[in-house]
Amino acid sequence: MGNREAAQGTVEVSDVPLVTTTPTSTPLSTPIVQKETPTPPPAASSPAPTALDTSSIPSSTPSDPSSTPSQAFTSLEKTLIDRYRNAKPKKWGENVPGVRTHLATKDQVIALTFDACGGKEGSGYDEKLIDYLIKENIPATLFINARWITANKDIFAKLAVNPLFEIENHGTEHRPLSVNGKLAYGIAGTKNVSDVIHEVKDNADQIEKMTGRRPLFFRSGTAYYDDIAAGVVHDLGFQLAGYNVLGDAGATYNTEQVYKALLKARSGSIVLAHMNHPEKDTAEGIMKAIPELQKAGYSFVLLTSYTLN
Repeated sequence: MGNREAAQGTVEVSDVPLVTTTPTSTPLSTPIVQKETPTPPPAASSPAPTALDTSSIPSSTPSDPSSTPSQAFTSLEKTLIDRYRNAKPKKWGENVPGVRTHLATKDQVIALTFDACGGKEGSGYDEKLIDYLIKENIPATLFINARWITANKDIFAKLAVNPLFEIENHGTEHRPLSVNGKLAYGIAGTKNVSDVIHEVKDNADQIEKMTGRRPLFFRSGTAYYDDIAAGVVHDLGFQLAGYNVLGDAGATYNTEQVYKALLKARSGSIVLAHMNHPEKDTAEGIMKAIPELQKAGYSFVLLTSYTLN
């Protein structure tokens, strides 16, 4: 989901029955080699995700040759749990410090991002939308949840090798990111620092194993965070990808609403919409808006093409 699905008082049905264990999907036997994309430097103007100390985090690469990656992660997890043990969240929402909502440019470029949320009612595939993007050579950043990957392995494999798309992390269980179980739109958030770590890291590990590329960006289910959870994501080495154009409100907008929403995009805008509801009107609205935006001089880019702020 990754947006304000409740903008019109609705929540995806798929998001209510949350999975309580990490998906056990079997990765492809041969890793998909996704096209390498440059990693831009962090924006100098970006606010620190949290006022807490974020220095001296142990690397996930073990310095001791006898140490395993698993042992190194266990050490990192313990460090972060200890660091934030007594921290109390002060902020909650879509735009807490550390969430990046714009491309840092005055170029007439727009980043289209599409979430694939997974779950019982959220594992569909909007083939019309993706085929249109491919036909028109429109790049897009795809935020994929572990549940969606499990349900769409073959489709995921094809998307991951297409240079028009970059695959990013939409979480393991599609939860709001919280250290105390706070709800967003009735969906229970992660309960503690360990939950935050695994909501982010487990799906990142799966994507990297299947594609050969580790995601750079993370977007939580509902796109809600508290400031402590945002700091944990930062410490894990990921950027929080927000948005400033709500493209389809959790795939609840009709064609005209999607169209009008996208026409509000300006230079450096990040649009959030969905690619997991083919029965909805997202594709039609996108297909109607893109030619108008192109006529106005806009082109479309991947998130990794620019620094975010």
